[in-house]
Amino acid sequence: MSFIDYFACFVLIFLLATGVAIFVAMGMAPGYIARQRNHPWATGVEVAGWVTLICGFVLWPLSLIWAFVDVPRREAQK
Repeated sequence: MSFIDYFACFVLIFLLATGVAIFVAMGMAPGYIARQRNHPWATGVEVAGWVTLICGFVLWPLSLIWAFVDVPRREAQK
């Protein structure tokens, strides 16, 4: 094998590893954000982030938005 073959293999492996890292980061992002913001349904946001990323990327931004939206707290009854 020549140098260009080794270089092409290196580039291919690097691109594959980068793609996997981006996929994992995108799957973890909604859950991570929800936990940092003390979201009441952080586990649900985390599951929604992974499921929507794997099953249909179109709905993934909704889980990201959900991570930022907090449910208003009820005021204490007097």
